[in-house]
Amino acid sequence: MKRRDFMKTGGLAGALAFSGEGIRVLAGSGSGRKPVFPAYRGFNLLAKFGGRGPRRKFEEEDFEIMAEWGFDFARLPMSYWTWSSRDDWYTIDEEILEDIDEAVEFGRQYNIHVNLNFHRVPGYCINGRELEPADLFEDTPENMQKALDAAVHHWKVFARRYKGIPNSRLSFDLINEPPSMEDETRYVAVVRALVRGIREEDPDRLIVADGKDVGRTPVFGIVDLGLVQSTRGYDPMSVSHHTATWVPEDAFQTFAVPTWPLRGDDGKVWDKPVLREKLIDPWKKLEQKGVPVHVGEWGCYNRTPHEVALSWMRDLLSLWKDAGWGHAMWNLRGDFGVLNSNREDVKYEDYRGHKLDRKMLELLKEF
Repeated sequence: MKRRDFMKTGGLAGALAFSGEGIRVLAGSGSGRKPVFPAYRGFNLLAKFGGRGPRRKFEEEDFEIMAEWGFDFARLPMSYWTWSSRDDWYTIDEEILEDIDEAVEFGRQYNIHVNLNFHRVPGYCINGRELEPADLFEDTPENMQKALDAAVHHWKVFARRYKGIPNSRLSFDLINEPPSMEDETRYVAVVRALVRGIREEDPDRLIVADGKDVGRTPVFGIVDLGLVQSTRGYDPMSVSHHTATWVPEDAFQTFAVPTWPLRGDDGKVWDKPVLREKLIDPWKKLEQKGVPVHVGEWGCYNRTPHEVALSWMRDLLSLWKDAGWGHAMWNLRGDFGVLNSNREDVKYEDYRGHKLDRKMLELLKEF
């Protein structure tokens, strides 16, 4: 879809959206009002996630499927490598951005809110962080500023491009899973710079910031910015990422085949009350300050026994429902998803030529 066609079809629409729950207006982050973020439910779509290799476009079928199932949220974790280069942070490939235009338009067509996330931003990614020419968080002051300037530039490009699209249809998620850090000072400075850059181009854009410590810890130093904050649903890692080789060994509670509830090697038991204590309660304190909370990523790797995964997921989903939070599973198709997940202990149902985990889908729809 060409840029001019995209803007004709949806870019200058009004600030109202119909979602099956009635007409709603979402306050912009820079509007002077507290931000509004409904309990959107959906999935992460990964077409621009890797950043290298053959060009991949977002699939219209994914939006059609989500709408058919009753979901209303698509988080798009993207690497800037797809439209730019680590060798030249200021080069932008217009054709790749048109792929993203198309996804935003799919959201309009199927009444699905699109959340654009920089999974890899100049200077940082939770995966392969060392591949960046300078580090956004831990480097010389000069290099950190170079990375931040480039990150601001990229977000300003996006803010200009999508200005006029209502917040009911589109939001920005600044940086996926910032690193663990002793205090939030540097992250707060980065967020403030990115938000300032976006608002110079589009003052009312709805903006999401992931929690610090890989999305697990709320950030109180940005409460005044009027942002949504995004948390995670991956704990305990021994359930959600059993045998995952990309996870540091010290993140696991045990290497035994997981159960739910889970007993770690240190004797500590993980169950629903512990999930509430660790994953809900700290964020409720943030909500009390008027900050909406959303679970930007969660899910269970396909090596965890299916019934264990479903039991753990049920507890998480019920906690989020009680809290009034929406969530986006990682992913729709693939090892964490409900389609083509390659689990060995699931009897799949054929669905549009895909292998559907019907039990998991029905659990998601229940909450």
